[in-house]
Amino acid sequence: MAITVNSPEGERSFVSAIYNPKVRGVFYQVVTLVILVAVGWFLIENTIDNLRALNRSFGFDFLEGRSGFNLGQALIPYSSDSTNTDALIVGLLNTLLISAVGIVAATIVGFIIGIGRLSKNWLIAKLSQTYVEIFRNIPPLLVIFFWYSGVLVLLPQARDAVHLPFSTYLSNRGLAFPSPIFGAGMWAVGLAFVVAIVAVFFLARWAHKRQVATGQQFHTIWVSIGVLIGLPLVIFLAAGLPLSFDYPVAGKFNLTGGFVVGPEFIALLLALSLYTATYIAEIVRAGIRGVAKGQSEAAGALGLRASTITRLVVIPQAMRIIIPPLTSQYLNLIKNSSLAIAIGYADLVAVGGVILNQSGRAVEVVIIWMIIYLALSIATSLFMNWFNAKMALVER
Repeated sequence: MAITVNSPEGERSFVSAIYNPKVRGVFYQVVTLVILVAVGWFLIENTIDNLRALNRSFGFDFLEGRSGFNLGQALIPYSSDSTNTDALIVGLLNTLLISAVGIVAATIVGFIIGIGRLSKNWLIAKLSQTYVEIFRNIPPLLVIFFWYSGVLVLLPQARDAVHLPFSTYLSNRGLAFPSPIFGAGMWAVGLAFVVAIVAVFFLARWAHKRQVATGQQFHTIWVSIGVLIGLPLVIFLAAGLPLSFDYPVAGKFNLTGGFVVGPEFIALLLALSLYTATYIAEIVRAGIRGVAKGQSEAAGALGLRASTITRLVVIPQAMRIIIPPLTSQYLNLIKNSSLAIAIGYADLVAVGGVILNQSGRAVEVVIIWMIIYLALSIATSLFMNWFNAKMALVER
């Protein structure tokens, strides 16, 4: 009978492997992965069993079925005879539209309010502070209801619409303005605009390289404006003015013609942008406070004005502090756009909810929602991370 005796060297190697940080890290990662897979498998099996118990199948064939409902705002051709896929695309485009416009508006307002809070003018500083304290302490859904039911509903009827400049009308049915009608040669104007943008990009790179090499500045602002406006304008005139407008006309009971932005979009845009702007304003204020005071004092000693110091010295240095938390606010605005269902704006969630009620495919619709919002959030984060890397200060 053979007896095996463990060697001290083997025991020491086993003990050292246990206390090795790399080995322990790999072990914990494997255990975590196994737990996640097990939980995911359990959820999938449980969902399948519940669907079988309800005598329901799982699949996305319902997307090819007829939608059977109309939408108040569609950026692509759509009717009740379109498929559910087309309806979801319309909802996605409406979500992208309100998110993009809302992010731009919230950023502009947030920067203005954030800088205003640091103003030496007592009235401007207090008004900015009051704005922040009011909007950030109210739930966004209530802000939406305020603009939709408390402000826009009080506007005059369509027949008594307020006539604004450029043949624009404002009423409780929304904002109506001239709709462009593009002629046959308009594609050339668009191509010229794209070429102008590319030319401005390369011009800016050339000017930067020239300044680094020689120290001589080349002011590209007016040249860029001239290229962006001049080149498309020349092509537009050469193509025979291929652009006309369909103007809205006020009738006895309604507005006809033109393009109408519904009150749902306006209320949602105002609510999301003004609400998110309060948090952006605080981020901007913190970023500016994070810049060393000596930077402003040194710029002031050179004789620069306060506005120039803020624009050229303080803000560029504060951006590296502002951009990372700014990403979270952009993501919050995109996700808060789903509150549009409360006022009937045809965003992704509202359209998906109608399809869910008609088809009964709750699991499939929720999966579509999750995938799309996850993709939008990841795309936004990647872009902001790239922009943050471009704006970061690089030491020479």
